[in-house]
Amino acid sequence: MSQNNFDEIIKRSLEIREKYHQLEIQQNGKEWILEQDALAYLTDAGLVGRNIMSHEKTWTKANSREELEHKLGENIWWLIILADRTGIDMKEALDKFLTKTENILK
Repeated sequence: MSQNNFDEIIKRSLEIREKYHQLEIQQNGKEWILEQDALAYLTDAGLVGRNIMSHEKTWTKANSREELEHKLGENIWWLIILADRTGIDMKEALDKFLTKTENILK
């Protein structure tokens, strides 16, 4: 994968989400709603915190480096999914955030 191809990352993320929707239909009879996706994201964000604590040796946890790497990637994935489901262009949102923050910190 090209490290600079965010369009490809977004495409792959949406394809994976569609496969999870199919699993949700099999298991629960329907796809998760937006609020369930947001809750799943928040759960994974909390797990990033736990793994950071383990990284800093303030929380003992086995395999925390591997899990931290996985959860950081998963959190980016969730943000792409949430942006898509709310009609927000993730690339544009990120660019606006970076530009605004850069201007504030000048």
